[in-house]
Amino acid sequence: MKILFINGPNLNLLGSRETDIYGRTSLAEIEKLVRRRASELGVEVDFLQSNHEGEIVDRIGRCAGHQVDAIVINPAAYTHTSIAIRDAIAAIKVPTVEIHLSNIHAREAFRERSLVAPACVGQISGFGPLSYVLGLEAAVAAAKAIAAAPSGIGQA
Repeated sequence: MKILFINGPNLNLLGSRETDIYGRTSLAEIEKLVRRRASELGVEVDFLQSNHEGEIVDRIGRCAGHQVDAIVINPAAYTHTSIAIRDAIAAIKVPTVEIHLSNIHAREAFRERSLVAPACVGQISGFGPLSYVLGLEAAVAAAKAIAAAPSGIGQA
């Protein structure tokens, strides 16, 4: 099983940007944490971080046709602005879990609404780096449920 993690804009600055909100853990450290748990689960993981919406949309599009079994995405600021990312997720029918380090529902009003979440099987937010591990576990469970379902049932 292969799970793709997609990280949106400015997440490459984790560990040094707004540490009171996002903490001091770098994206590289989060990836190590996820790789460790993925190894325990016997799952392969791949990572993309991009500050460019089109690159994220293109990568999601390449997931069609069983390139990956599930996606875990932290769209960052694109959460609240990107219909293109939402539409790409909806188009490929690969189970996708939206994650956030901070609790977006306890922050500024504009962060409370996700344009991406309705195209996802679920959303995890507010657990810091653990959100990524929880996202991995949710993605694995979603992919297994789809694989076990009769053809066409349970598709996102």
